[in-house]
Amino acid sequence: MTESAPPARTNAAAVRHFRYYDLVMAAFVAILLLSNIIGASKPSYISLPDGSQWAFGAGVLFFPISYIIGDVLTEVYGYARARRVIWTGFAALAFMAFMAWVVVALPPAEGWPGQSSYEFVFGNSWRIVLASMIAFCAGEFANSYVLARMKIWTAGRFLWARTIGSTIVGQGLDSLIFYPLAFYGLAGWPPEQLYQVVLSQWLIKTAWEAALTPATYLVVGALKRREGVDVFDEGTDFNPFGAKV
Repeated sequence: MTESAPPARTNAAAVRHFRYYDLVMAAFVAILLLSNIIGASKPSYISLPDGSQWAFGAGVLFFPISYIIGDVLTEVYGYARARRVIWTGFAALAFMAFMAWVVVALPPAEGWPGQSSYEFVFGNSWRIVLASMIAFCAGEFANSYVLARMKIWTAGRFLWARTIGSTIVGQGLDSLIFYPLAFYGLAGWPPEQLYQVVLSQWLIKTAWEAALTPATYLVVGALKRREGVDVFDEGTDFNPFGAKV
């Protein structure tokens, strides 16, 4: 039995069609929306041996998967196509926020008891929405940029270092921007807890990335073999607002 040929090195502009790009985009947007709907605004905690509690945002358990998918997108398809996915995710977040605002604002039918709970869960303030979008864009673009640049510098080697290094930068920006912008000064978010959440978010997300490195290797390798190319961002326009692939 003959082995399949290794992926051919190419730049992003040389390839116009990919077989699995749309599926990876759909997975990215789905994880992004679900993480923001279900887990972003709930603080949880773990008990430490000394009896104290260490707080963290509940969304940290699943949101890092979007960064892992973002790493896969940049590594396999290049920065320009990852940029398109990031803006697609941004548009989805914006529509989600608009839809939540409309649905919460609609008067409930007489006798329906869930309005107050609905407002508590989905009635995010403009601060949370704005903080989420700013943090998302800053973190994702930083993550993708660092990964793409490191791929060129390392000639495609040391994928583990590139994914973890880009996550340290991207997730750090995401956590540092989102939680202070969204929750500083609000009831239930004292400053010491807020700082704990920022730090724990950063550490847990980075640890998640490191722990799932073997899975990242498997997915990246499989997609590169099936697509038949290995994209390097040589000559790519890294402007987040650029349009060219």
